[in-house]
Amino acid sequence: MFTEGGTMPKIFTPTNQIRLTNVAVVRIKKAGKRFEIACYKNKVVSWRTGAEKDLDEVLQTGSVFTNVSKGEVAKKEDLVKAFGKEDVTEICKEILAKGELQISEKERHDQLESMFKEIATNVADRCVNPETKRPYPVSIIEKSMKDVHYSIKPHRNAKQQALEVIKILQESIPLERAKMRLKVTLAGKEAKRLKDKIAKLCSPVEAEEWDGDKLVLTGLINPGHYREMDEIVRTETKGHGVLEVLNLKEIKEGEEVLE
Repeated sequence: MFTEGGTMPKIFTPTNQIRLTNVAVVRIKKAGKRFEIACYKNKVVSWRTGAEKDLDEVLQTGSVFTNVSKGEVAKKEDLVKAFGKEDVTEICKEILAKGELQISEKERHDQLESMFKEIATNVADRCVNPETKRPYPVSIIEKSMKDVHYSIKPHRNAKQQALEVIKILQESIPLERAKMRLKVTLAGKEAKRLKDKIAKLCSPVEAEEWDGDKLVLTGLINPGHYREMDEIVRTETKGHGVLEVLNLKEIKEGEEVLE
């Protein structure tokens, strides 16, 4: 085909057929067909853990393919049959959530190793040996995780898995969440009424001071009780009580060493 001037027309190449670079493919099989989306490397895991919330930062192009490397876009009727909807953005989100990230064995190994270390770091940062109140080095947490054969879950973030690991490791080494030190100030009738309720959440109450009808309690609490304490102070004092975090982690200097 030629133009009136006798020259060949310029061939238009759709953007979805450009050779995509730095691409990570997420694939899913539904209704007997393969569907793929083209994503930026490192962004798929960020999206799945909630660190990245902007879909445009994850997808290289907003199309759904049957083959990313060949630039073959999926037909609309195939998408509707497989996913039961036409909205390509929603389909991309479903593939992102449920599809399999196509990566090399080395990349997969490196990702799992990195997440393993991140989980161990999270645990070491949040916990202490209850007998000495000292934190464990990350290396000891990693060794303990290997000893119990902890299996990484790539679709869950490191923080969620760290909380799970803490419970598992408590069965094999002395381990507890480092406590937070709080100061609670209550006034009037609320002080006497709520004193015992707040004291029960502390382990222990370190100081109790009365200044007229005002009560100031200082104590340590398990981080898991913080929301409950905050709820009591905010709602049951109708905003007159004050809850202050004096330090997030009550630990002794130095690291714990396991013989």
